[in-house]
Amino acid sequence: MIRAAAILWLAGITSAGEWKTVSLNETDELLANPGIGWETFHCFADDDASLAGLPSGVAYFRFYWREIEPVEGKIDFAEFDELLAHARKAGQTFAFRIMCAGTGESYLEVPQWLKDGGCRGFEYTYGGDDEGAPGAKHWVPDMTDQRFLEPHLRLIRELGKRYDGNPALAHVDIGTVGLWAEWHMSGTKVAMPPAEIQRQIVEAWRKAFPKTPVVAQLGSEESMQLAHKLNLGWRADCLGDFGGFSKNWNHMENAYPQEIEKSGAADLWKAAPVAFETCWDMRKWKESGWDIRRIFDYALAQHTSVINNKSAPIPEGTRSEVERVIRQLGYRLALRRIEHREGMIRGQMTKFNTTWVNLGCAPPYRNWYPAVRIDDGLGHSAVFRARDSARAWIPGMHYTVIEAPLSQTLPPGKYTVYAGIIDAATGKPAIRLANEGRDAEGWYPVSSIQRY
Repeated sequence: MIRAAAILWLAGITSAGEWKTVSLNETDELLANPGIGWETFHCFADDDASLAGLPSGVAYFRFYWREIEPVEGKIDFAEFDELLAHARKAGQTFAFRIMCAGTGESYLEVPQWLKDGGCRGFEYTYGGDDEGAPGAKHWVPDMTDQRFLEPHLRLIRELGKRYDGNPALAHVDIGTVGLWAEWHMSGTKVAMPPAEIQRQIVEAWRKAFPKTPVVAQLGSEESMQLAHKLNLGWRADCLGDFGGFSKNWNHMENAYPQEIEKSGAADLWKAAPVAFETCWDMRKWKESGWDIRRIFDYALAQHTSVINNKSAPIPEGTRSEVERVIRQLGYRLALRRIEHREGMIRGQMTKFNTTWVNLGCAPPYRNWYPAVRIDDGLGHSAVFRARDSARAWIPGMHYTVIEAPLSQTLPPGKYTVYAGIIDAATGKPAIRLANEGRDAEGWYPVSSIQRY
């Protein structure tokens, strides 16, 4: 009896020793994935009519400080929680910026209690017209004043304590400084804060959000000097400008290339995201006759993850270009091939050799893991993930081995092999792949294997 069992066991090894290779079909479907794509602005994918069926993986919001802490020490976390929940419901992630100065109707964009408490500040006038009508008056705090710094740095810390690492948080803009937190005070005659204060604010945002991608304004010299050290990404707010401000100067030719070279930002994309906002919006591009393909190709060449068109309508005749850029923004992962033995032997290691490709222009930046799941359809299943995450998968091919130390509790039988990129905390798929056949749980059936 013992000899017969041994013969059967050896026969199982022989059968399990055969290798099989499966090549997978890819899709050109437009995908909504976390942290990338065509951003919605102050609205969500389920209520943004301008999307007109386009996918969006990020909802982007900006807040003035007065809006989120109207009473000192009482941050309106409820609003943030609600926005994060809405983003999840809409199949998106959430990104935000905090601002302290603007040019709208409000005199103060910081909380009233800050000024009432004696914080020093500067008054400026912005706007007006060619006929001599005066612009509106505004007030910005003196950021060297401890009555500004202490509560503002506390605000940053508290936001980080509550939201850093939240899987629904796509990225955080380093805000605070300048008009609309764009790190300039153009047209106001108000000087920027001293360099040491700017650095302190940048470091505070990074320290508060060590797990979440953080981006700084391209052109903000102090921020960009810290970018490599702190693993910062970057953002720019005037994508597409080829002469909207001046006939002799534009952002696309006379600002961005020079600022990228000066700051050494060309390779920051390997560690953190690049985010662009359209100058005006795409309607201005078309009206001005600017080359839309050239603009999008420039964004892709910078390895951009997100483009914010301010939730403005897509101009007629340009949708194909928008779809083209969406397919390449950020990461776009597909499984090309999987190799494994035809059988799994109890007590032995099984290896799944996988070949992946990133068809996008940037890495995922998150610790998501290539994984396989085996399931016999009878309630028995197990998930196995690779040792290394896909966080740094730059565009191109990637090879990884997923080892499966088979659980003794799984009964013999035929199992379907599924593949995916998972969140290690949940063991569930985190993203959509550019492969065909996704099931309701986000896995992709790719092969089958016999359990002995």
